[in-house]
Amino acid sequence: MDKLSIKNWALDDRPREKLLSKGSESLSNAELIAILIGSGNKKESAVALSQRILYSTNNNLNELSKLTLSDLQLFSGIGEAKALSIIAALELGKRQIIAETFQKPEITSAYKAYMYLSHFLTNLPHEEFWILLLNNSARVISHHKMAQGGLNSTIIDVRLIAKKALENNALAVILAHNHPSGSLLPSQEDKSVTLKIKNALSLFDIKVFDHIIVGENNFFSFADSDML
Repeated sequence: MDKLSIKNWALDDRPREKLLSKGSESLSNAELIAILIGSGNKKESAVALSQRILYSTNNNLNELSKLTLSDLQLFSGIGEAKALSIIAALELGKRQIIAETFQKPEITSAYKAYMYLSHFLTNLPHEEFWILLLNNSARVISHHKMAQGGLNSTIIDVRLIAKKALENNALAVILAHNHPSGSLLPSQEDKSVTLKIKNALSLFDIKVFDHIIVGENNFFSFADSDML
């Protein structure tokens, strides 16, 4: 099986050597994963194994990030250590994107709110409810996850939302949650919760600018749909 060893490949085809000589941008996703796992199995090189893992997710890194430790260990040659390396690398990538994105931007549209919050709410198997707190210039003060539920609903505590807004001296709030089903249509519960929060925060002169429902690759805005 020596022919499957990366050591026997041409120098330009070895992922580590290729990274050193040509830079990380020159490597395919499979080659980058191969560097993480280091070796394949008795029948496949690290690159071939990585290609097969990617193929199982339609070569979609977002789908790959959804694989659990157990999912990854179903592939021959992927033990706990290798699976953890893949999961850790994908998490670091996600955090790097978030760090670049969140520079206290001014939220002037539903789209900007969606782009800010989608990093937290996309590709989740369960429903989560977040708030985005804004100052008098509509700039982000902070963001907070307020609830996490099952596939169909979350439990929202309006008192905690009001407390968080007051603690941060927020003058406006944008609500957001995801629909794991992919549907963007607000449920009657979504509408009721929105009105309840809006009425509660109005007692403190805090405005609800919008409520964003995040889907797979799109969003629904209560404000844009004249539902606030």
